[in-house]
Formats: sequence, structure tokens, C-alpha cells
Amino acid sequence: MSAITALHDETLHTRLQAAIAQVNQVLLGKPRQIKLAFTCLIAGGHLLLEDVPGVGKTTLAHALAASFALDFQRVQFTSDLLPSDIIGVSVYERETGSFRFHPGPIFTGLLLADEINRATPKTQSALLEAMAEGQVTVDGQTHALSQPFFVVATQNPLDLNGTFSLPDSQLDRFMLRLSLDYPDAIAERALLTGSDRRDLLAQLQPQLDGAGLAALHHQAQAITVSAALLDYLQALLAASRRHADIRVGLSPRAGLALLGAARAWALLSHRTHVLPEDIQALFVPLAAHRLVPARGANGDSLARNLLAEVAVD
Repeated sequence: MSAITALHDETLHTRLQAAIAQVNQVLLGKPRQIKLAFTCLIAGGHLLLEDVPGVGKTTLAHALAASFALDFQRVQFTSDLLPSDIIGVSVYERETGSFRFHPGPIFTGLLLADEINRATPKTQSALLEAMAEGQVTVDGQTHALSQPFFVVATQNPLDLNGTFSLPDSQLDRFMLRLSLDYPDAIAERALLTGSDRRDLLAQLQPQLDGAGLAALHHQAQAITVSAALLDYLQALLAASRRHADIRVGLSPRAGLALLGAARAWALLSHRTHVLPEDIQALFVPLAAHRLVPARGANGDSLARNLLAEVAVD
């Protein structure tokens, strides 16, 4: 056990707050998005960042990896990228007369899948098994990925030329979808007058490690959820499935993801139980990209409508 993870719970949470603080020092003016990213990581999910270039998506991924001492790999997704470029390939070795598997960049702690929607659906699908089951299969052989395994994927919603929309099955693998958006005037001035982000990233210190992250995950799973809270969660799921403007509502897997994220959000809020406000804070970034509109409605607006229509008993 490492020196970090051998610490007691109180010190573990102090380290967690230090990790959040140092990421906020690098990505200025985005405390809510950073809390959501930490929620996703602690809950064991994967994160989709959808935004214009240059607002800090890659910086956030680097800062998360550095704060948790996670191995980091970045893959630039392009139209000619092959599944083997991500997963790896079996190579015949003449000396042994057998094939040897050479792992690809997916064998890491944090994988940045940059501009994921520029790759073909076949290449996108290479991530499905890895994101759902923590393993990949090559030539009939299953290879377990390192744990923790966290995917941060980016896509640019404004640049549609040469892109392939993510299928519903791929979107469902992402626990949360976030937009960082432009910084406010104060944060932007600090960016313009402050140190280079690359220099700040190089100065980040690991506050936790993989085992510490696993300990936080287990603590989050122990957060109390009342029967009334589960009633509220189920009411939201049911409303999404019968809404006139929604063709495909939220699946049971989405419900489990919402419950897990709410527990992690409560942990980050220094509570031992989940509140309806936790569900409400997470519902749009968790549900909007999973909802399939019946007609030209927007997933974000549909998710907000569901929150407004479903009462808390």
C-alpha cells in the first residue's frame, strides 16, 4: 500500500480537497464543471467534453491525471485511425513461432480520446467493451485493462465536416457530458496575465493515487440513499419513457449511473446521504445525451423539462 492510500479517511478527504483546489488553479473559473469531473471519476464513469477548441478540455484531462498519479495517454481520433491503433495488435514473432500481443494506448489510467467523433464508427466501437467492462478482446484473447481506467473524450459540436455522430450505444457509455464554455471576464484576465498552462500542469503534484481513488469510490458506494430518494429517481426515469417528445427514454443503466454519480456528488459535498438536490444537479449532464428526441427537440431542454415536471415527494 502506498504512503498516500495508507492514510486514514480524514486525511484522504483532505488530499481530495487539495486535488480539487489545484485543478481549479489550472482551469480557472470552472468550479462546477471540475466538481462534475471529479464526481464522474470517483463514481467510476467516463466523461464526454463537448465544446469549442481552446477552452481547456485537454488541460482538464491532464490535471486530473496528474492529481491522481494516473498514467496518461492521448489519442488524436482521425478518419484513418484503426481499432488496432487504440487497442493494440498481435505480432508474429519468428523466434518463438507464436503471436505476441503489443498493447495500445488504451492500456493506461486516463485515456484522452481527442475529437472522438472524427473517427469512423468502427474505430469508435473499439472503445465500447473497454468502457463497459474494463477489458478488450483481440484475436479471441481477453486482456484486462489497468484499474482505474477513465476515458475523457472530446468533440467539437461546431465543426461537423468530416465527423461521425456518436451512436446511442457509445453515448450511453459516458456517465456525464459537460461543456466548459468560455471563461468569464475575471477568469480570462487571470489567464491572460498568469503563467502558461503548460508550466502550471508541469508543477502539479499527485495528491492521491489509483488506490486512493478506489478507496473514495468505495466510500461513495456506502453513501446512504433513502427509499424516498429512490422513488424520485425512478419517477424521473419513468417520466422520460412516457414523455411525448422523447422517443427513447432513460435505461436502467442510466438509472444506475445517476445513482452512482449522486453518491459521489454527496461525498464531494461532505455528506453521508443523497439529497434530491444531488439528483437535480446531475440530471442534465447525465441524461441529456442519452435522451433520443421524438422530433427536433434538444436533449438539454428535455432533461430540464423532466426536472420541472417531476415533483419531489
